[in-house]
Amino acid sequence: MPSKIRNYLLILALSPLLLVNAAQAQWSLENGASELSFVTVKADNVAEAHTFDLMSGTIDNDGTVAISIELASVNTMIDIRNERMQAMLFETAMFPNAAITAKVDLAAITAMETGSSSVAALEFSLELHGASKSYTADVMLTRLTTGVAATTLKPVIVTADSFALVAGVERLREVAGLTRISNAVPVSFTVVFTQGN
Repeated sequence: MPSKIRNYLLILALSPLLLVNAAQAQWSLENGASELSFVTVKADNVAEAHTFDLMSGTIDNDGTVAISIELASVNTMIDIRNERMQAMLFETAMFPNAAITAKVDLAAITAMETGSSSVAALEFSLELHGASKSYTADVMLTRLTTGVAATTLKPVIVTADSFALVAGVERLREVAGLTRISNAVPVSFTVVFTQGN
């Protein structure tokens, strides 16, 4: 049998397997291209933006999104404040991570043309400090060459009392000598997932 025909038949035989492998390729969160930020307000009118610097996550073949946030990576640009948030608010020794879970239409995302965007209402669950609460975020989905980016169109409001964090906020207020720290925190994110092999 001529080699060209043999190679063509081999490609035909392997095509279904290659398609399955492509569909099942792992989607992984790109930490360097992603950002999770939140804003705190103290003394009534002093607002400051903070981030978490370390996240990891995946999207499974069924569209299940799982993101883990390392709470010790909180970054307020002030070392002592980072340490206080870790110890007094998040209690990272007992609760080292926060988790976000959601479900997306992976087939629809994969079918998007590169560079195109769409708006979606993303329902997700946040697990933090031993508690869990559901939210809905309006996000812009943008199809990338090898992945997808999801960016909040407006902040999600997370309150301290939903996660038993009020006492921690009060401890921070006392140690900093402040009159007030808001218990409601606007949270925004951009997460980028790329599809590997």
